[in-house]
This record gives sequence, structure tokens and C-alpha cells, in this order.
Amino acid sequence: MSRPRFLTDEDFRFEIVAAVRRLEPLVEIATIVEEGRAGSSDAEVLEYANSTGRILLSHDVNTLRAEAETRIAVGKGIAGVFLTAQRNPTRPIAESIVLIWAASKAEEWMDRIVFIPF
Repeated sequence: MSRPRFLTDEDFRFEIVAAVRRLEPLVEIATIVEEGRAGSSDAEVLEYANSTGRILLSHDVNTLRAEAETRIAVGKGIAGVFLTAQRNPTRPIAESIVLIWAASKAEEWMDRIVFIPF
């Protein structure tokens, strides 16, 4: 079992990523842009996150959620998806991500879609 690792989609607010990195530098969190995959579709981002074992972070509570539900339904699976509204404050989201990293294992989030902050 391993610690959760995270990937953000292209529209995820970078200030949240920066806050996570400040709160706990050991958290492995990357952006799809940093991975050189800007412009990827939701399906491509979910496939990449799953193939690299990373939980996907997104503000796209509609189309990405639907795509993730479809992947689960057809047996393709996801490493996990955490969704949060664009308007949610930065700190509670960052603290939730750090808590998830510190208190759980990556395997606990497989095929789960969760709204944060808790």
C-alpha cells in the first residue's frame, strides 16, 4: 500500500497546488501542464491519472465526473477523483488534500469520486 499521489487537470487553480506544496512539501502533486499534457480531453486526463496511479483533482464537477463514472461502469477504473467547486476557498481544499495524503492509502480511493473539502 502506498501514499496517495495527485494530479490536477488543466483548469484546477494553481494556488491550491502551491498551498499543498507549502503545507506539506512531501505530498506528490503535479499538474497536467507540468506533465506536458496540456489540452488533453477529460478521458485522456483520467486515463493518464489512472495509468500513473494518481488521484485526479478537478473543479469540473459535471463533465469530468460523468466521464469518471463511465470509466468505473465499464470496468476501466480510476485511481480516484476529488472534485471541488471553483469558488471554494483555497486553504480548506489544500488542508483536505494534505489530510488525505497523511491519513490514507492510495488504494482506498480507487474507483471513488469524492467532493472536497470534507
